[in-house]
Amino acid sequence: MTAQGATGATERFRAARDFLLQHREDYGAAYEGFAWPRADRFNWALEWFDVIAEGNDRTALHLVEEDGSETKVSFAEMSARSNRVANWLRAQGVRPGDRIIVMLGNQVELWETVLAAMKLRAVVIPATPLLGPADLRDRVDRGRARHVVVRAEDAAKFDDVPGEYTRIAVGGDGVSWLGYEHAARESEVFEPEGVTLADDTLMLYFTSGTTARPKLVEHTHTSYPVGHLSTMYWIGLKPGDVHLNISSPGWAKHAWSNLFAPWNAEATVFIHNYTRFDPARLMDEMERNGVTSFCAPPTVWRMLVQADLSRLKTPPREVVAAGEPLNPEVIESVRRAWGVTIRDGFGQTETAVQVSNSPGQRLKEGSMGRPSPGFRVTLVDPASGRADVAEGEICLDLSTHPVGLMTGYHGDPERTAEAMAGGYYRTGDIGSRDAEGYITYIGRADDVFKASDYKISPFELESALLEHEAVAEAAVVPAPDPLRLAVPKAYVVLAAGWEPDAETAKALFAHSRAVLAPYKRVRRIEFAELPKTVSGKIRRVELRRLTAEGGGREFLEGDLA
Repeated sequence: MTAQGATGATERFRAARDFLLQHREDYGAAYEGFAWPRADRFNWALEWFDVIAEGNDRTALHLVEEDGSETKVSFAEMSARSNRVANWLRAQGVRPGDRIIVMLGNQVELWETVLAAMKLRAVVIPATPLLGPADLRDRVDRGRARHVVVRAEDAAKFDDVPGEYTRIAVGGDGVSWLGYEHAARESEVFEPEGVTLADDTLMLYFTSGTTARPKLVEHTHTSYPVGHLSTMYWIGLKPGDVHLNISSPGWAKHAWSNLFAPWNAEATVFIHNYTRFDPARLMDEMERNGVTSFCAPPTVWRMLVQADLSRLKTPPREVVAAGEPLNPEVIESVRRAWGVTIRDGFGQTETAVQVSNSPGQRLKEGSMGRPSPGFRVTLVDPASGRADVAEGEICLDLSTHPVGLMTGYHGDPERTAEAMAGGYYRTGDIGSRDAEGYITYIGRADDVFKASDYKISPFELESALLEHEAVAEAAVVPAPDPLRLAVPKAYVVLAAGWEPDAETAKALFAHSRAVLAPYKRVRRIEFAELPKTVSGKIRRVELRRLTAEGGGREFLEGDLA
């Protein structure tokens, strides 16, 4: 056990966790009887993970690589390893409140570093390795990062990122950064300095919005670690489960289901790393390693059902999807092949799972379920502000002080006040509720959309396109795609001297590839005038309608590659 050890906060957390496990298939009892475990002081890494890890040889993390090699780390080993990393990071100058950009893949060092940062009371800024220098400059600048921990192969991305920050590289030779491997020499006994307040900042997530720069979502030592008790309940996790969640590091869903939810339940986090998705190989690994619960974005589910699902002889007990509505035909295909039903859940980077189809609930086709235990969800009419309407913006009642909710948008009090106006947290998503309390998702209230489970900000992509000399104006909207659900399509007004032809489109696609992360790239271009309001605002709703109807001359990135 660590120096801090079990506390009253630990016991309250355990009691709340065990209550949800006891009522995992009795939604009514769970919803009515659950109360968030509240404490003034709490450090999940020290007072939960290290407590359950003491003398625990069960597997906490199991990684299987594309070449077949694998790594297993027990709970006890992960506790000791993260202690060594915490001691080493402290020796490198990491102090409570320092911001650390963690840009790693699905590798043991990712989990070690996040746990270590929590123990040090440092603030984690998760980042996907897909990011380029422009994104990283923004994160270092606005995130006020004092340290970065990255894969050695990504170190060069920081060559043009100014700032006084400690540079730490994981793996590889020939990089003039501090070598992460030296952490292995440190003591596995960690002595925490000071106490962790429950509302101390733990994570800062950059997430796309309707403005040029991503929002900076602030979470505390309770809002995510404790808040994801609801995620554990939605998935249906139990102690001893082997949980596979397909999500890229750096995104909130990775912390949801590859860190907090499974380890809240004392389950194994299972990861299969691959460069190109192979449904058959994935199912083989699920079978070989006894995966009992499986979470994937709809994009992965749509690819899976194109394969032979019968290849998996022992399907997971629990299967869930999140990120966007799932097609009914996909749900039915999985039900026929595996005898289990995919259950939807709804949440955001700003929250844990707010609404879900949890185990034991009667499912209604098209509905994403009912409010999660601990959340009071109401629908608010966006125009009148009237609450408890049949159709409106999905909102959380703040009078109940839901734990699984962000502190706010860091450094942006105006945006935070707007999101929390009128005693409600406003998700920006529209839904409808039936007489039994089931909520059906309708769509975004603004123009942000998702492509392959990645959130895309039109304004961000438009700003990138406008950097090219050929572009006078641009508007980006989602274009339907059978695999990714949607891909970014740009309507472009050309500057003088440029022709609306394939060569110009090819140049813009090349520019998009050069300045945007791969998941943000523009995939379709149409040269056209932009419909606008009287005040000059672009009517993206009209462009979305035109895109859905088709008919314009459209250039596809794949055709011009």
